[in-house]
Amino acid sequence: MRAGRLRSGALLGLVLAVALVAAGCGEKSDTGGGSTATTAAAAPSVDEALAAKVPDAVKSDGKIVIGTDSSYPPNEFLDTDGKTVIGWDVDLFNAIAAKLGLKTEWQSAVFDAIIPGIESGKYEMGVSSFFITDDRKKQADMVSYYNVGTQWLTKKGNPNGIQPDAACGKKVAVQTNTVQDTDDLSSKRQDACKSAGKPAITIDRYQRQDQATAAVVSGKDDAMLADSPVVAYAVKQTNGQLELLGDIYDAAPYGYVIKKDQTEFAQAVADAVKALVTDGIYKTILDKWGVQAGAIDSPAVNP
Repeated sequence: MRAGRLRSGALLGLVLAVALVAAGCGEKSDTGGGSTATTAAAAPSVDEALAAKVPDAVKSDGKIVIGTDSSYPPNEFLDTDGKTVIGWDVDLFNAIAAKLGLKTEWQSAVFDAIIPGIESGKYEMGVSSFFITDDRKKQADMVSYYNVGTQWLTKKGNPNGIQPDAACGKKVAVQTNTVQDTDDLSSKRQDACKSAGKPAITIDRYQRQDQATAAVVSGKDDAMLADSPVVAYAVKQTNGQLELLGDIYDAAPYGYVIKKDQTEFAQAVADAVKALVTDGIYKTILDKWGVQAGAIDSPAVNP
């Protein structure tokens, strides 16, 4: 899992290293702390009933200011211009904003500054692969929109016949110090091999996620495990050289973060997600990025 998102672990990234800019205090505007990009969310039609539930302070200028840690492909990351925030998380929320009659302004920020920024009014929404936790629900309202957990991948055709629950004696790649390393391979699975009297898993640890992916592509390692959307994106980006292995497990929902006193707005966001599920736009966006495995059909406020 991603560092600071659910448990401790090194930051996962496939190919990009980006500079994070801390978000400062200030009023809603087109300039200020953090990289910004305003996007016209244009695809879905406006739902006037849902748009009516957007707080006046948000809709007064026709846009919503979003805090995001733009360092986590394929969820949210910076395009080659070093400014524009892209990713499936971005595409999906742009569609939600359009359903609510809003444009979007994405501001890159340090992850730990986003929820305090929402509480202070710096941001009007947090969209940054936030896992929904009890502690976060005490600080803000959260709207579920996607499930993410751990998933494995292997070479196309699975030439070495590896399975997540039958990995003893195999070589498995993982980014060092992630939960997949410390709480999964090095503990649960390695202990299970030992208890069964089977050969240990050879755990190859890498500093960067892209290095772990490359080790499977090259055949150096038999399989790899990481956050499910990161794994799905790796499969998509390697043009048929890899395939998903087994199901997602230890799944938990991502949630949009909204100021605590805006419960009606939170419900409107949940209803907008549901509308996109119903009309197929939700699926289209996830399919585009190859992350459809985490799709949900029942978004909720503070699940």
